[in-house]
Amino acid sequence: MSIHIKPLADRVLIEPMPAETKTASGIIIPDSAKEKPQRGTVIAVGNGTKDHDMTVKVGDNVLYAKYAGTELNFDGKDYLIVRESEILAVI
Repeated sequence: MSIHIKPLADRVLIEPMPAETKTASGIIIPDSAKEKPQRGTVIAVGNGTKDHDMTVKVGDNVLYAKYAGTELNFDGKDYLIVRESEILAVI
């Protein structure tokens, strides 16, 4: 995958996983009731700051805060740019 976005400092570019379309029991969830996903894959990582080295790396699957970051659409795909501190866990 080649993307031409390079996050600065302690920011991370994440591709969110798609929202669930069915429940575990098979009930289809309408678009109006779908929740924004809170997990995704790290696509690009900034260089960190002089006081903080980056701990996540490209390819990590992560959980992030519900209202974290800035959403953007690039080449028809949705991405999220967050500070590394808004990432809750690597899964």
